[in-house]
Amino acid sequence: MNSAQPAAYVIQGVTHKGKTFRPSDWSERLAGAMSSFGPPARGVRKEDTHLRYSPYVCPMIIGNLKCVVLDARLRDVAPYAFDFVLRFAKDNDLVVERQG
Repeated sequence: MNSAQPAAYVIQGVTHKGKTFRPSDWSERLAGAMSSFGPPARGVRKEDTHLRYSPYVCPMIIGNLKCVVLDARLRDVAPYAFDFVLRFAKDNDLVVERQG
């Protein structure tokens, strides 16, 4: 029996009832809201920075379905942010798959 924590969660852009989640850019919006939760960019001067997605919350298209991949390491870095993302999925009845 493996009790290890999952490496990531894939939040799919579809509800448990099979409806496509709207708005169509939901994954980019969620990832954008979480963009500040990540390590600082190495070798980048402050004046050269621009918005970057966090390595812990990334929008992706998987099999023609918009998704957000939530890295479980965010739980250790910012537990409140990790909880926020999973609560967003739960509140919107989105399908979540545990990976790893």
